[in-house]
Amino acid sequence: MTTPTTDAGAAVRRRPGRPRDEDIDGQIVAATLAIIDAGEEVTVSRVVARSGVSRAALYRRWPSLTLLIAAALDVGREVPPAYPEDADLREVLLTGLGLGADGVAPSAPGYSEERFRQRIRLVMSDRALQKTYWDSHVSRRRVPLQNALRVGIARGELRSDLDVEACFDAIAGVAYYQLVVRGDRISDPAVVSRLRAAIEVIWRGMVS
Repeated sequence: MTTPTTDAGAAVRRRPGRPRDEDIDGQIVAATLAIIDAGEEVTVSRVVARSGVSRAALYRRWPSLTLLIAAALDVGREVPPAYPEDADLREVLLTGLGLGADGVAPSAPGYSEERFRQRIRLVMSDRALQKTYWDSHVSRRRVPLQNALRVGIARGELRSDLDVEACFDAIAGVAYYQLVVRGDRISDPAVVSRLRAAIEVIWRGMVS
């Protein structure tokens, strides 16, 4: 699914056909998310019934339920902005887990722990959905931090042989282990301390 352009030349560049109605897009995604939050199986019939949108309109926008579910799972999440080139990278890592000066909760506003657990349940039971969600949403959220680490390598602060993707996996894995394996809450002070300690260990292996 491509993102509609919004500049003055958009009408010229838009593909032939009926313009996309973003209100309908929102209805469909909201209906899908409501079904997920209710713990029900997402089916075309349920999405059509809950959204009030026709099957034809749904399929014009999402040729598969997998793509639609991936979009619904990502509601409330955003791609972080790029970090300044002179950013404190250690602080960037802490902030990436919500452990910086601004707070301790890693979830985005409107993205509850219950929704997180629903997301994990769905993607772990459907490998195709897992890969689609990764390709269309999750992998894009990694880019700003990975780019910041590449800047750190270029300026000599981080090891020249650093694998930025492996670093991101290690950092994110710390938080996921607390939630998925240990069953803890990130807001627990003991968990916050454990996350900070883990980031310090990772950081020491990253610096040159």
